[in-house]
Amino acid sequence: MATATDKQRPRLKNLDDLFMLNQDAMPQPNAELPSPATKRFQAVVDLDRLIPFAGHPFHLYEGERLDDMVESIRNNGVLVPIIAREKGNQLEILAGHNRVNASRLAGMTAIPAILLKDVSDEEAWIYVVETNLMQRSFADMSHSEKAAVISIQHSKMFSQGKRNDILAELKRLESPQQEKDGTSRQVGEQSHSDELVATMYGLSSRVVSRYLRIHKLIAPLKTMLDVGDIAFIPAVTLSFLKEQEQVGLAKCVELNGFSVDMKKADVLRDYSGKGKLDDDRIYLILNGELGQKQKPNRTPVVKVNKAVYSKYFQPNQSAKEVQDIVEKALEMYFSQ
Repeated sequence: MATATDKQRPRLKNLDDLFMLNQDAMPQPNAELPSPATKRFQAVVDLDRLIPFAGHPFHLYEGERLDDMVESIRNNGVLVPIIAREKGNQLEILAGHNRVNASRLAGMTAIPAILLKDVSDEEAWIYVVETNLMQRSFADMSHSEKAAVISIQHSKMFSQGKRNDILAELKRLESPQQEKDGTSRQVGEQSHSDELVATMYGLSSRVVSRYLRIHKLIAPLKTMLDVGDIAFIPAVTLSFLKEQEQVGLAKCVELNGFSVDMKKADVLRDYSGKGKLDDDRIYLILNGELGQKQKPNRTPVVKVNKAVYSKYFQPNQSAKEVQDIVEKALEMYFSQ
């Protein structure tokens, strides 16, 4: 169900709409785009010049989805330019990591790109996050990807004012008439970052806080969370472990195939808080030998088969009488 926040949040169908490009009207290489933004142009660039965005939080396609993209590029080429920014002598990808990866696998040597000049790290993160959200919904992302998006948008670096400026520019590209009529308005309003993120994605403040913790996990533990080897709430607890402790935990799980449930996660966090968590204790905790409550010794209950009972006892015999007979029989048995 659409909310008021959804209406404020512009969404474009694809990157063709974003930069007003299509297969029939592609500018020539190095020609300037008819865009109100400055320092942006299109070119065909060598794949060797492209580097992934530092800290790119989104998973690359795998399996059939990747195979389909590779086949499509072999047959049709790359129809939608990637977005990259100049970084020294190289070009850092802001949008299009999957297209670049698939192009390499398809044997391509060059790819069409929208090149941005003088883009700050803050603006680059906005392009990375927003263009990914244009391609798929937040709900379709993995836990680690959601955690990255929420953490980035929650951070002080991710200025809501700067984000509003870029989203307003994208909205003008989508609806040029608004700019001509002077009816374009600011997208979103200033707000506390936690409230803003919670409202943006329909999440409670508690869930936002948990995703902020998930972002503090090391990459191997995030992968285990995404594939279901670790459940979400235990993963939140594990995020409180120190980085080196998380490294030891990930290695122990991978080598021994241990599971990490909520009880074990709590014990791990408790030992970490006391400064007593090392590789040996991690193994013992995951193996169930450390931190588990001792079960009280209980006398086992022995049930006698109904046919055996009826063979030696009468239905009207009392329990005490039956017990006395059994005791005498056992004494005779063991005395021999």
